[in-house]
Amino acid sequence: MTPTKLFDYRPYWAECFGTAPFLPTSREEMDILGWDSCDVILVTGDAYVDHPSFGMAVIGRTLEAQGFRVGLICQPDWRNTDDFKKLGEPNLYYGVTAGNMDSMINHYTADKKIRKDDAYTPGNKHGARPDRAVLVYSQRCREAYKNVPIVIGGIEASLRRIAHYDYWSDKVRRSVLLDSRADILLFGNAERAMVELTHRISRGESINQMRDIRGTAFVCKKLPDDVRLTPSTTVDKPGFVDKHVSPYQMLSDKELNAPDNPATQPDTQVVSLVDPSAEKDERREAIEIPSFEAVQNDPVLYAHASRVLHKETNPGNARALVQQHADRYVFLNPPPYPLTTEEMDWVFERPYQRVPHPSYGDARITAYEMIRFSINIMRGCFGGCTFCSITEHEGRIIQDRSEESILREIEAIRDKTPGFTGTISDLGGPTANMWRLHCKDPKIEESCRRLSCVYPGICKNLNTDQMPLVELYRKARNVEGVKRVLIASGLRYDIAVETPEYVEELVTHHVGGYLKIAPEHTEQGPLSKMMKPGIGTYDRFKKMFEKYSKKAGKEQYLIPYFIAAHPGTEDEDMLNLALWLKNNGFKADQVQTFYPSPMATATAMYHTGRNPLRKVDRKSEKVNTVKELKTRRLHKAYLRYHAEDSWPLIRESLEAMGRTDLIGNKKDQLVPPERGVRYFKDRHSGKVTKFRTQHSRSERHDRDDNHRSAGNAKFVRSSKPAKANGKAKPGNTKFAKKRR
Repeated sequence: MTPTKLFDYRPYWAECFGTAPFLPTSREEMDILGWDSCDVILVTGDAYVDHPSFGMAVIGRTLEAQGFRVGLICQPDWRNTDDFKKLGEPNLYYGVTAGNMDSMINHYTADKKIRKDDAYTPGNKHGARPDRAVLVYSQRCREAYKNVPIVIGGIEASLRRIAHYDYWSDKVRRSVLLDSRADILLFGNAERAMVELTHRISRGESINQMRDIRGTAFVCKKLPDDVRLTPSTTVDKPGFVDKHVSPYQMLSDKELNAPDNPATQPDTQVVSLVDPSAEKDERREAIEIPSFEAVQNDPVLYAHASRVLHKETNPGNARALVQQHADRYVFLNPPPYPLTTEEMDWVFERPYQRVPHPSYGDARITAYEMIRFSINIMRGCFGGCTFCSITEHEGRIIQDRSEESILREIEAIRDKTPGFTGTISDLGGPTANMWRLHCKDPKIEESCRRLSCVYPGICKNLNTDQMPLVELYRKARNVEGVKRVLIASGLRYDIAVETPEYVEELVTHHVGGYLKIAPEHTEQGPLSKMMKPGIGTYDRFKKMFEKYSKKAGKEQYLIPYFIAAHPGTEDEDMLNLALWLKNNGFKADQVQTFYPSPMATATAMYHTGRNPLRKVDRKSEKVNTVKELKTRRLHKAYLRYHAEDSWPLIRESLEAMGRTDLIGNKKDQLVPPERGVRYFKDRHSGKVTKFRTQHSRSERHDRDDNHRSAGNAKFVRSSKPAKANGKAKPGNTKFAKKRR
């Protein structure tokens, strides 16, 4: 079925009011526009920046182009309903989101410490939104006008659409639909679903009757009549078992194209559920995954449910999902069809002002400053990294903008954005170099259930030609008024090396001295659980980077990012990574500890200790998880082996592993020894003995304090100098015991 294009809908009658300079955030602005009410009111945890990198601006401008009057309530005071009533009662519905960021990740570090700032708030101030903002905002909207429908969406709602492990409470929580009491949830990039839903409500259709919109989820006590359920256990049949690929191995073309190599075969584990001799059932199929109560109490069933959900994310073949919560069902329609290039251009070329709302004055909004000279050229990611939420939210199919639209936005930045000095800070998106990369055959793409197009090797059906992107870069840097175009989005270097011309263009013209890339690890165990390429691919890219930097006469450096404490990581893996960092001269100050975000595959590993990348049962592969705070800090300390505050933890770990040979001041040793400590290794037994050779200054003070407290003695300096061989030693003193 071909979906209706975003620009093919008949506009709503309120189109006559025209386009607002800024979407109104107050009654005064509504009065200036001549509005007596808003059709839709969007509530967000972010400040209002009228820019296509901010979700509420995109949704608001998209609905405005459909003829609807859209108002914004940004970062309201959630302690009462006053702010939620300030625009009056919306005619159609409230749209609620936590903002561009999950509110819990926005508030807390990976160690569950409270962050001190918020990049999406004027002045970078912390505390402008509540924890679990979607729940709190929805509750206040219901209290303000109880009969107004509530539509939730954005990253926070999207990643909580089914029962999910919650890292902050360390338990499995219900679908956010039930806890928020919202009428419907829109997951992913929701322009297509939001436009259809809004037009249908405006025509008088009840939101509780909308059960067929792709990209939506809802709660019901009785399943729709046109649905037939299939248990998920009949769908997830065992397929081939992927071999662990050595991280130091680079697959040859012959190996990659071998017929039995899983990297060349789409994962089409689709089970025929209909008896050919039986009467055809015309109802649409929905996969029933284990209930909330089941996954809450059984880690194996949780991992199984996670695996099935991720297998049903391709819009070409995904089926609906159903999960029971007590006496109700959470029903997930298949994901939305990706936007076409024409639609992407239309969305990104709405009349954005490209600046924050004037009410913020000169207040600094860090998130805006980071992106004000950057351009989003695509959506989606087919990398499938298990720790990342991009594919769960935006999907694996790349949605591209046209070259012409991108160049027009560069000109708009040049002409409209204050402070532009000629440098475009980024042309990218979820990744820097997936623009226009798609499956070579649309039929294969529609039937594929693989979680990644590039792991364990690049699929032979994937187009990896980045020459169109090279041409875009060249045209972008030749736009009048543009001095330089930098690339700051994450680079997929395993794809980059497939087009040497791309690497040369990138290195020669688009690197500002440093290029950040993310190998994430060097060891096979964690890499296989991340679905990331081996370090051998990084070495290949590094050689090309250095070659073309030298050719361009530039001194440039790679800055690799790594993750500590990821599922599948042992202490020895972090030790080997630290040794690799030291041998390659890297001293990372900003390091990342694995953060279990809702619905990610790696989070399922963290919670269950199972590997949902393979068939899950009682005997399936178990995954080592790093949950204890001390161990998580140790893994982070290994990444910062050069920092003095990391040395005590590393020394303790090396002693436990019997690797005291790495404690010392030699070039091939990892950390210096503790002051006054030496190690002796028995050459016969191999046993290592730790002993102190001298007391440190602090230890001497402790010893003296102990002596002071013994008996009724105190220590005073003698008025006479000590003697050596009958002669006074100049400058020397001794302690004499003087009894009371």
